[in-house]
Amino acid sequence: MGNEKELVRNVGRVEPRSLSLGLLLGFFLALFTYISVSDRYVTPLLTVESRVASSYGVPTSPMVEKKMNSSQLGLRNATEENLGSDLLKKNDAIKVQPSSSSIIRDASSGRLDASSTQKLGNGNIGEDRHEQDGEKRVPDKSSSTSGDSTQKEDIINPKQPGERSADVKPQRKPICDFSSPRSDVCKMEGDVRIHGKSSSVVFVTSNQMRTPESNESWRVKPYTRKSHKTAMKKIREVSVKMSNSIDAPRCTLNHSIPAVVFAIGGYTGNLYHDFADVLLPLFITSRQFNGEAQLLITNSQLGWVHKYRHILKRLGRYEIIDFDNDDQVRCYPHAIVGLESYKDMYIDPLRDPNGYSILDFTKFLSGVYSLDRDSPIKMGEHPEKKPRLAIIDRHRTRRLINIEEIVKMAEELGYEVLRAEAKFETDVADFARIINSCDVMMGVHGAGLTNMIFLPRNAVFIQVVPWGGLEWVAKYDYGDPAKNMKLQYMEYGTSKEESTLIDLYPRDHPVLKDPTSFHRQGWNAMAKVYMVEQSVKLDLRRFRTVLLKALELLH
Repeated sequence: MGNEKELVRNVGRVEPRSLSLGLLLGFFLALFTYISVSDRYVTPLLTVESRVASSYGVPTSPMVEKKMNSSQLGLRNATEENLGSDLLKKNDAIKVQPSSSSIIRDASSGRLDASSTQKLGNGNIGEDRHEQDGEKRVPDKSSSTSGDSTQKEDIINPKQPGERSADVKPQRKPICDFSSPRSDVCKMEGDVRIHGKSSSVVFVTSNQMRTPESNESWRVKPYTRKSHKTAMKKIREVSVKMSNSIDAPRCTLNHSIPAVVFAIGGYTGNLYHDFADVLLPLFITSRQFNGEAQLLITNSQLGWVHKYRHILKRLGRYEIIDFDNDDQVRCYPHAIVGLESYKDMYIDPLRDPNGYSILDFTKFLSGVYSLDRDSPIKMGEHPEKKPRLAIIDRHRTRRLINIEEIVKMAEELGYEVLRAEAKFETDVADFARIINSCDVMMGVHGAGLTNMIFLPRNAVFIQVVPWGGLEWVAKYDYGDPAKNMKLQYMEYGTSKEESTLIDLYPRDHPVLKDPTSFHRQGWNAMAKVYMVEQSVKLDLRRFRTVLLKALELLH
């Protein structure tokens, strides 16, 4: 503009014939200067105006739209796609602030920083109240809970139904691991939509186009006995698939916590399998969330859920969802379908992502059931006290035929004896406290021995192994786990003379002469004879030495 003024001052000094040429030259010079100085400010301003206007649903003027080049249009589209219109709305109108453009830039790269989340993503937390006839969402800003005081509210009520909430993390392709011989597990982080009634888990990609990748799918039976055809036969299959945002089902409930989907069919109902197949794998999978997760159970059984409600609530403190009958489209930022499992009653601390061991599980159970004792009696320090011996009493298979005589002998040796049998309807909390009060536990091989998980560390655990080559089963099911739990493990192998099979079969029968021939026929043939037909009558003289040894271990 300074050059333009200088040119005007000198006009009177030039000759008249040069006036027209000078005016023309001055006009073009002024126009060029104006364009070169102002254009670099005008275009970005128009772009920002377009972004802010579009985010509030205000139509962009044709002139502004024309000014935006292709890269700027792409930035706007990415912003709308990643944030969603609900992110850019609050209960009150949001004023345009200088930080708005930085939020848009972060969102366009698929990332929302902590400060922007705090400004735009919070505040719409509601309370989910469930009625018997159906589910209703009742917004409640007081953060109060309904029903169980341990159950917190996680549901976010979006401003526009069907849109994902603002806390969705960057999209990652589902990682489905089918390599384990025990279980298949799929993990998803991003926009995950679950419709239980159709057994469908949908991972929504950021791409709105239909591509081959967006149609990928997997099928998972979320139970930890995948090589057992009998157990897996009735387990419901869950479909895990990818979808673009156009074809994905619309959310009816938005959650801010992870979801864990698993089954409790198969062999559950047997105490050993309740823990080995479900509760321990669930601990491995969901303990990382410290209770901030929602459990969705397929093949659900109300009695089973009620029996282990204390454990389940500690691992997922929100409402437990009956997956098969849930007609909501629940949307989560993180979901796991299937449970991690290493082997029965075992956690491998080297493979576990959190470095947990089986000791962490027993410690967790002590907290769940308020078990006070973490060590057994020390006989040398308290000679006046009697050690407590719990005898797991079986009434159907593998019974202790002479249990009354065993009780009498143990009492003579100085034990206080408790006879206990854990039935399905037995309250787990009460039984756990009984076992935790004992210093020694004994019983014939069977599911009831699973109660060793409630014993204090360094207590004595005695497993009576029925005759017929069952040592390998006893070691795998209870022997090795007991040692890993830091229990003092003792194993009593019964002789042929202590088996009731000698009263059922002739002495020259293969059952008594060649047990391995039954093992070669498979598990069912072997178990029918040596685990179902057989009971045990202990040799009191032989077993006396075992009880005396247990007393020595308590000193």
